[in-house]
Amino acid sequence: MPRASSSRKAQPGRRALYLRALLLERERIANHLGDLGALGNDGGLAFGLAQFSRLKEDLLRSNERVFGYRYLMDRVVPGGVACDVDHAAACALLDEGEHLASELRTLRAIYYDHSGLQDRCITCGRLGPRAAALLGVVGLAARSSGHAMDARAHPGFAPYGELQPAVASHRNGDVAARIVVRFEEAFESLRLQRLVLERLPAGELRAPLGAAAEGAFGIGWVEGWRGEVFVALHAGEGGRVRRCHPHDPSWQNWPALEHAVIGNIVPDFPLINKSFNLSYAGADL
Repeated sequence: MPRASSSRKAQPGRRALYLRALLLERERIANHLGDLGALGNDGGLAFGLAQFSRLKEDLLRSNERVFGYRYLMDRVVPGGVACDVDHAAACALLDEGEHLASELRTLRAIYYDHSGLQDRCITCGRLGPRAAALLGVVGLAARSSGHAMDARAHPGFAPYGELQPAVASHRNGDVAARIVVRFEEAFESLRLQRLVLERLPAGELRAPLGAAAEGAFGIGWVEGWRGEVFVALHAGEGGRVRRCHPHDPSWQNWPALEHAVIGNIVPDFPLINKSFNLSYAGADL
């Protein structure tokens, strides 16, 4: 969420902030669904890929119906959001969330009880808490290795301070732990979605922004689905960008994947790689 050094009012209204949180949690759910399916497939359970692909596709179609884009592109804009949710859409998303939570509980039981999948995942690609700390790992990978760090909870930018998100974590740091954290985060995102839709306040969707003064400095910091995304921006003359530093969670976590594969057999690399699912091109930005 943005902070600026200038005195002009740059903070979006409460409705816009709640809608931003809704978009972020739906992005998190969609990507966790995709990853859980791919992890099942790489672990020899193609059934998981089929089921989670179905659930992800249903969610993406709902995104398109409600927000106009499957992947929610250009919905967050300077000063607020470029979309809204009416009563009918909110009810539809709530119903979808209840159905998805039920399906997730069933699939979680299958994943946890499937001896073949568990055999592939437990102790595979382990990244211990100490190694994770030394490498500065962030996001889901850090939380799966004993570090319960999540920008939604701390510093907890609005509206997360009101929503009080629970931070999922695990100490084992293996593929199995990263699967567990994905399941728990999907359930928590569904809970947060419900709170947002039930508490969605009235208000403007977008606050007008004046031109940035030369020398103005601002930061954006948000917990994306892979981990924290940080952007620092320095304004130049005439409102132009003088300097921009984007920091992607995948850039931070790539060395951890290199460490996690040590001592594992070659056929396990695709499974370990998918359990981190880092971006090859900085797409989180």
